[in-house]
Amino acid sequence: MVEHEGGITVVPDTSECLDERRATGLIEDNEPIHGNTSQAHPRPVASIPVNPWILGARPRTLPAAVVPVAVGLAACVDEGGAAWWRVSLALVVSLALQIGVNYANDYSDGVRGTDDHRVGPARLVGGGLKPARSVKRAAFASFGVALVAGGVLVLLVGWQLIPVGVAAVLAGWFYTGGPKPYGYLGLGEVFVFVFFGLVATAGTTYVVIEELTWVSIVSGCGVGSLACALLAVNNIRDIPTDRVSGKRTLAVRLGERRSRWLYVLLVDGAFVAVVFCAAATPWALLGLVALPFAWRPITVVLGGGSGRQLIAALAGTGRLQLAYGLLFSVGLALR
Repeated sequence: MVEHEGGITVVPDTSECLDERRATGLIEDNEPIHGNTSQAHPRPVASIPVNPWILGARPRTLPAAVVPVAVGLAACVDEGGAAWWRVSLALVVSLALQIGVNYANDYSDGVRGTDDHRVGPARLVGGGLKPARSVKRAAFASFGVALVAGGVLVLLVGWQLIPVGVAAVLAGWFYTGGPKPYGYLGLGEVFVFVFFGLVATAGTTYVVIEELTWVSIVSGCGVGSLACALLAVNNIRDIPTDRVSGKRTLAVRLGERRSRWLYVLLVDGAFVAVVFCAAATPWALLGLVALPFAWRPITVVLGGGSGRQLIAALAGTGRLQLAYGLLFSVGLALR
Protein backbone atom coordinates (compact mmCIF):
# COMPACT_ATOMS: atom_id res chain seq x y z
CA MET A 1 0.00 0.00 0.00
CA VAL A 2 1.26 3.48 -0.86
CA GLU A 3 0.76 6.32 1.60
CA HIS A 4 1.49 10.02 1.35
CA GLU A 5 3.02 12.04 4.14
CA GLY A 6 3.72 15.73 3.65
CA GLY A 7 4.31 15.45 -0.08
CA ILE A 8 6.53 12.38 0.30
CA THR A 9 5.46 9.10 -1.22
CA VAL A 10 5.93 6.27 1.28
CA VAL A 11 5.98 2.65 0.24
CA PRO A 12 6.47 -0.21 2.67
CA ASP A 13 9.86 -1.82 2.14
CA THR A 14 9.55 -5.27 0.60
CA SER A 15 11.70 -8.27 1.46
CA GLU A 16 13.42 -8.17 -1.94
CA CYS A 17 16.54 -6.32 -0.78
CA LEU A 18 16.81 -8.72 2.17
CA ASP A 19 16.49 -11.70 -0.18
CA GLU A 20 19.09 -10.19 -2.51
CA ARG A 21 21.54 -9.67 0.36
CA ARG A 22 21.24 -13.30 1.43
CA ALA A 23 21.25 -14.68 -2.13
CA THR A 24 24.44 -12.85 -3.01
CA GLY A 25 26.18 -13.69 0.23
CA LEU A 26 26.24 -10.11 1.45
CA ILE A 27 24.70 -11.25 4.74
CA GLU A 28 24.18 -14.58 6.43
CA ASP A 29 20.75 -16.17 6.67
CA ASN A 30 20.59 -15.59 10.42
CA GLU A 31 22.17 -12.13 10.44
CA PRO A 32 19.99 -9.43 12.00
CA ILE A 33 19.10 -6.60 9.64
CA HIS A 34 19.35 -2.99 10.69
CA GLY A 35 17.20 -0.52 8.83
CA ASN A 36 13.80 -0.77 7.15
CA THR A 37 11.62 -3.86 7.38
CA SER A 38 8.35 -4.76 5.77
CA GLN A 39 6.39 -4.46 9.01
CA ALA A 40 7.75 -1.19 10.36
CA HIS A 41 9.62 1.90 9.32
CA PRO A 42 8.28 2.31 5.78
CA ARG A 43 10.81 3.56 3.28
CA PRO A 44 10.19 7.15 2.14
CA VAL A 45 10.42 7.72 -1.57
CA ALA A 46 10.67 11.26 -2.89
CA SER A 47 8.41 12.02 -5.82
CA ILE A 48 10.78 12.06 -8.81
CA PRO A 49 9.91 14.33 -11.77
CA VAL A 50 12.21 12.45 -14.16
CA ASN A 51 12.44 8.87 -15.32
CA PRO A 52 13.98 6.87 -12.44
CA TRP A 53 16.37 5.10 -14.83
CA ILE A 54 17.76 8.47 -15.92
CA LEU A 55 18.11 9.42 -12.26
CA GLY A 56 19.88 6.11 -11.57
CA ALA A 57 22.32 6.69 -14.41
CA ARG A 58 23.40 9.85 -12.53
CA PRO A 59 23.73 12.23 -15.49
CA ARG A 60 25.79 14.67 -13.46
CA THR A 61 28.58 12.10 -13.27
CA LEU A 62 28.77 11.57 -17.03
CA PRO A 63 31.25 14.41 -17.66
CA ALA A 64 33.73 12.18 -15.81
CA ALA A 65 33.40 9.80 -18.77
CA VAL A 66 33.41 12.43 -21.53
CA VAL A 67 36.30 14.64 -20.34
CA PRO A 68 39.05 11.97 -20.50
CA VAL A 69 38.02 10.98 -24.03
CA ALA A 70 38.08 14.62 -25.15
CA VAL A 71 41.48 15.25 -23.56
CA GLY A 72 42.88 11.97 -24.93
CA LEU A 73 41.74 12.95 -28.41
CA ALA A 74 43.25 16.43 -28.11
CA ALA A 75 46.54 14.92 -26.94
CA CYS A 76 47.11 13.30 -30.34
CA VAL A 77 45.75 15.81 -32.85
CA ASP A 78 49.17 16.43 -34.40
CA GLU A 79 50.01 12.75 -34.82
CA GLY A 80 49.96 11.15 -38.26
CA GLY A 81 47.98 8.08 -39.25
CA ALA A 82 45.19 8.76 -36.78
CA ALA A 83 41.89 6.88 -37.07
CA TRP A 84 39.70 9.63 -35.63
CA TRP A 85 36.41 7.79 -35.96
CA ARG A 86 37.51 5.30 -33.30
CA VAL A 87 36.95 8.04 -30.73
CA SER A 88 33.21 7.39 -31.00
CA LEU A 89 33.75 3.80 -29.84
CA ALA A 90 36.02 4.95 -27.02
CA LEU A 91 33.30 7.37 -25.91
CA VAL A 92 30.68 4.60 -25.91
CA VAL A 93 32.97 2.43 -23.80
CA SER A 94 33.63 5.24 -21.31
CA LEU A 95 29.99 6.29 -20.97
CA ALA A 96 28.72 2.71 -20.70
CA LEU A 97 31.29 1.94 -18.00
CA GLN A 98 30.33 5.06 -16.03
CA ILE A 99 26.62 4.26 -16.21
CA GLY A 100 27.31 0.60 -15.39
CA VAL A 101 29.32 1.59 -12.32
CA ASN A 102 26.52 3.93 -11.22
CA TYR A 103 23.87 1.22 -11.50
CA ALA A 104 26.15 -1.36 -9.87
CA ASN A 105 26.86 1.02 -7.00
CA ASP A 106 23.14 1.71 -6.61
CA TYR A 107 22.35 -2.01 -6.53
CA SER A 108 25.11 -3.09 -4.16
CA ASP A 109 24.71 -0.22 -1.71
CA GLY A 110 20.95 -0.67 -1.85
CA VAL A 111 20.91 -4.38 -0.98
CA ARG A 112 23.45 -3.77 1.79
CA GLY A 113 21.31 -1.02 3.27
CA THR A 114 24.05 1.58 2.91
CA ASP A 115 21.66 3.97 1.14
CA ASP A 116 18.79 3.61 3.62
CA HIS A 117 19.65 6.93 5.24
CA ARG A 118 21.63 9.29 3.05
CA VAL A 119 21.94 12.95 2.09
CA GLY A 120 21.66 13.63 -1.62
CA PRO A 121 19.70 12.42 -4.65
CA ALA A 122 17.48 9.39 -4.22
CA ARG A 123 18.82 5.98 -5.22
CA LEU A 124 16.85 3.40 -7.19
CA VAL A 125 17.17 0.51 -4.74
CA GLY A 126 17.78 2.39 -1.49
CA GLY A 127 14.93 4.78 -2.31
CA GLY A 128 12.54 2.01 -3.37
CA LEU A 129 12.19 3.40 -6.89
CA LYS A 130 13.10 0.19 -8.73
CA PRO A 131 13.47 -3.50 -7.76
CA ALA A 132 17.00 -4.53 -6.89
CA ARG A 133 17.13 -7.28 -9.53
CA SER A 134 16.15 -4.80 -12.27
CA VAL A 135 18.93 -2.41 -11.27
CA LYS A 136 21.39 -5.31 -11.30
CA ARG A 137 20.30 -6.21 -14.83
CA ALA A 138 20.72 -2.58 -15.89
CA ALA A 139 24.29 -2.61 -14.55
CA PHE A 140 25.12 -5.79 -16.46
CA ALA A 141 23.48 -4.43 -19.63
CA SER A 142 25.60 -1.27 -19.42
CA PHE A 143 28.77 -3.30 -18.90
CA GLY A 144 27.70 -5.43 -21.85
CA VAL A 145 27.48 -2.36 -24.10
CA ALA A 146 30.98 -1.36 -22.98
CA LEU A 147 32.30 -4.84 -23.77
CA VAL A 148 30.69 -4.90 -27.23
CA ALA A 149 32.11 -1.49 -28.19
CA GLY A 150 35.43 -2.49 -26.66
CA GLY A 151 35.34 -5.74 -28.62
CA VAL A 152 35.12 -3.80 -31.87
CA LEU A 153 38.17 -1.79 -30.79
CA VAL A 154 39.99 -5.04 -30.05
CA LEU A 155 39.35 -6.18 -33.62
CA LEU A 156 40.60 -2.87 -34.96
CA VAL A 157 43.56 -2.25 -32.66
CA GLY A 158 44.68 -5.51 -31.09
CA TRP A 159 44.31 -8.11 -28.36
CA GLN A 160 46.28 -5.98 -25.88
CA LEU A 161 43.07 -4.10 -25.15
CA ILE A 162 41.37 -7.24 -23.78
CA PRO A 163 42.95 -7.33 -20.29
CA VAL A 164 42.40 -3.59 -19.87
CA GLY A 165 38.73 -3.86 -20.80
CA VAL A 166 38.07 -6.91 -18.64
CA ALA A 167 39.87 -5.27 -15.70
CA ALA A 168 37.76 -2.11 -16.12
CA VAL A 169 34.47 -4.04 -16.01
CA LEU A 170 35.51 -6.21 -13.06
CA ALA A 171 36.76 -3.15 -11.20
CA GLY A 172 33.47 -1.40 -11.92
CA TRP A 173 31.42 -4.23 -10.42
CA PHE A 174 33.59 -5.02 -7.41
CA TYR A 175 33.91 -1.36 -6.47
CA THR A 176 30.86 -1.85 -4.23
CA GLY A 177 29.82 -5.37 -5.30
CA GLY A 178 30.79 -8.80 -4.07
CA PRO A 179 31.43 -9.93 -0.50
CA LYS A 180 34.45 -7.64 0.01
CA PRO A 181 34.07 -4.52 -2.17
CA TYR A 182 37.27 -2.52 -2.38
CA GLY A 183 35.30 0.73 -2.34
CA TYR A 184 34.47 -0.13 1.29
CA LEU A 185 38.19 -0.49 2.00
CA GLY A 186 39.15 3.04 0.98
CA LEU A 187 40.39 2.13 -2.52
CA GLY A 188 37.71 3.82 -4.59
CA GLU A 189 39.96 6.71 -5.52
CA VAL A 190 42.51 4.26 -6.96
CA PHE A 191 39.85 2.84 -9.29
CA VAL A 192 38.68 6.28 -10.39
CA PHE A 193 42.19 7.61 -10.97
CA VAL A 194 43.28 4.59 -12.99
CA PHE A 195 40.20 3.91 -15.10
CA PHE A 196 38.57 7.35 -15.43
CA GLY A 197 41.91 9.13 -15.59
CA LEU A 198 44.89 7.27 -17.01
CA VAL A 199 43.15 4.46 -18.88
CA ALA A 200 40.33 6.54 -20.37
CA THR A 201 42.61 9.39 -21.46
CA ALA A 202 45.73 7.56 -22.59
CA GLY A 203 43.52 4.72 -23.86
CA THR A 204 41.68 7.10 -26.18
CA THR A 205 44.99 8.31 -27.58
CA TYR A 206 46.13 4.71 -28.02
CA VAL A 207 43.09 3.51 -29.96
CA VAL A 208 43.34 6.54 -32.28
CA ILE A 209 47.08 6.43 -33.13
CA GLU A 210 47.99 2.99 -31.67
CA GLU A 211 50.71 4.33 -29.40
CA LEU A 212 50.99 6.08 -26.06
CA THR A 213 52.41 9.58 -25.68
CA TRP A 214 53.78 11.28 -22.59
CA VAL A 215 51.22 14.07 -23.04
CA SER A 216 48.33 11.60 -22.88
CA ILE A 217 49.73 10.02 -19.71
CA VAL A 218 50.39 13.32 -17.92
CA SER A 219 47.05 14.79 -18.97
CA GLY A 220 45.40 11.54 -17.87
CA CYS A 221 46.87 12.10 -14.40
CA GLY A 222 45.30 15.57 -14.35
CA VAL A 223 41.92 14.26 -15.47
CA GLY A 224 42.12 11.43 -12.93
CA SER A 225 42.94 13.84 -10.11
CA LEU A 226 39.85 15.89 -10.82
CA ALA A 227 37.68 12.78 -11.09
CA CYS A 228 39.01 11.72 -7.68
CA ALA A 229 38.15 15.17 -6.32
CA LEU A 230 34.53 14.54 -7.30
CA LEU A 231 34.57 11.24 -5.43
CA ALA A 232 36.34 12.83 -2.46
CA VAL A 233 33.75 15.58 -1.91
CA ASN A 234 30.97 13.02 -2.31
CA ASN A 235 32.56 10.77 0.32
CA ILE A 236 33.20 13.67 2.70
CA ARG A 237 29.48 14.38 2.58
CA ASP A 238 28.69 10.75 3.34
CA ILE A 239 31.16 10.27 6.22
CA PRO A 240 28.47 10.22 8.98
CA THR A 241 26.26 7.62 7.27
CA ASP A 242 29.19 5.59 5.90
CA ARG A 243 30.63 5.23 9.40
CA VAL A 244 27.32 3.86 10.66
CA SER A 245 26.93 1.43 7.75
CA GLY A 246 30.53 0.19 7.93
CA LYS A 247 31.53 1.64 4.56
CA ARG A 248 35.15 2.60 5.24
CA THR A 249 35.85 4.90 2.34
CA LEU A 250 39.11 6.81 2.16
CA ALA A 251 37.29 9.80 3.65
CA VAL A 252 36.17 7.71 6.63
CA ARG A 253 39.69 6.37 7.12
CA LEU A 254 41.37 9.76 6.87
CA GLY A 255 38.77 11.68 8.82
CA GLU A 256 37.09 14.94 7.83
CA ARG A 257 39.99 17.35 8.25
CA ARG A 258 42.53 15.40 6.19
CA SER A 259 39.91 14.43 3.61
CA ARG A 260 39.09 18.07 3.01
CA TRP A 261 42.75 18.88 2.39
CA LEU A 262 43.03 15.83 0.14
CA TYR A 263 40.26 17.33 -1.97
CA VAL A 264 42.29 20.53 -2.39
CA LEU A 265 45.42 18.56 -3.31
CA LEU A 266 43.50 16.63 -5.95
CA VAL A 267 42.17 19.81 -7.52
CA ASP A 268 45.68 21.30 -7.44
CA GLY A 269 47.07 18.15 -9.05
CA ALA A 270 44.83 18.62 -12.07
CA PHE A 271 46.31 22.05 -12.74
CA VAL A 272 49.87 20.86 -12.13
CA ALA A 273 49.34 18.46 -15.04
CA VAL A 274 48.32 21.41 -17.21
CA VAL A 275 51.60 23.17 -16.44
CA PHE A 276 53.63 20.07 -17.31
CA CYS A 277 51.80 19.67 -20.64
CA ALA A 278 52.75 23.23 -21.53
CA ALA A 279 56.15 21.74 -22.44
CA ALA A 280 54.41 20.21 -25.46
CA THR A 281 52.40 23.32 -26.31
CA PRO A 282 52.05 26.60 -24.40
CA TRP A 283 48.39 26.57 -25.44
CA ALA A 284 47.84 23.82 -22.85
CA LEU A 285 47.93 26.61 -20.26
CA LEU A 286 44.40 27.47 -21.39
CA GLY A 287 43.43 24.82 -18.85
CA LEU A 288 44.43 27.26 -16.10
CA VAL A 289 41.57 29.52 -17.15
CA ALA A 290 39.30 27.02 -15.36
CA LEU A 291 40.91 27.89 -12.01
CA PRO A 292 38.16 30.37 -10.96
CA PHE A 293 35.67 27.48 -11.06
CA ALA A 294 37.65 25.84 -8.25
CA TRP A 295 37.32 28.74 -5.80
CA ARG A 296 33.73 28.18 -4.67
CA PRO A 297 33.85 24.40 -4.03
CA ILE A 298 37.25 24.67 -2.31
CA THR A 299 35.90 27.42 -0.06
CA VAL A 300 32.92 25.27 0.91
CA VAL A 301 35.01 22.15 1.52
CA LEU A 302 37.74 23.88 3.55
CA GLY A 303 35.13 25.96 5.34
CA GLY A 304 33.65 22.86 6.96
CA GLY A 305 30.57 22.62 4.78
CA SER A 306 28.33 19.60 5.28
CA GLY A 307 25.13 18.06 3.95
CA ARG A 308 23.54 20.17 1.25
CA GLN A 309 26.49 22.56 1.24
CA LEU A 310 28.66 19.69 0.05
CA ILE A 311 26.04 18.77 -2.55
CA ALA A 312 26.55 22.28 -3.93
CA ALA A 313 30.33 21.77 -3.74
CA LEU A 314 29.91 18.51 -5.66
CA ALA A 315 27.97 20.34 -8.37
CA GLY A 316 30.63 23.05 -8.42
CA THR A 317 33.34 20.43 -8.83
CA GLY A 318 31.38 19.01 -11.75
CA ARG A 319 31.31 22.43 -13.41
CA LEU A 320 35.03 22.76 -12.75
CA GLN A 321 35.60 19.39 -14.42
CA LEU A 322 33.64 20.45 -17.50
CA ALA A 323 35.45 23.79 -17.80
CA TYR A 324 38.82 22.12 -17.22
CA GLY A 325 38.15 19.42 -19.80
CA LEU A 326 36.95 21.86 -22.44
CA LEU A 327 39.75 24.42 -22.00
CA PHE A 328 42.51 21.85 -21.56
CA SER A 329 41.34 19.96 -24.66
CA VAL A 330 41.24 23.11 -26.77
CA GLY A 331 44.70 24.07 -25.55
CA LEU A 332 46.20 20.69 -26.35
CA ALA A 333 44.57 20.70 -29.78
CA LEU A 334 46.12 24.05 -30.71
CA ARG A 335 49.53 22.62 -31.53
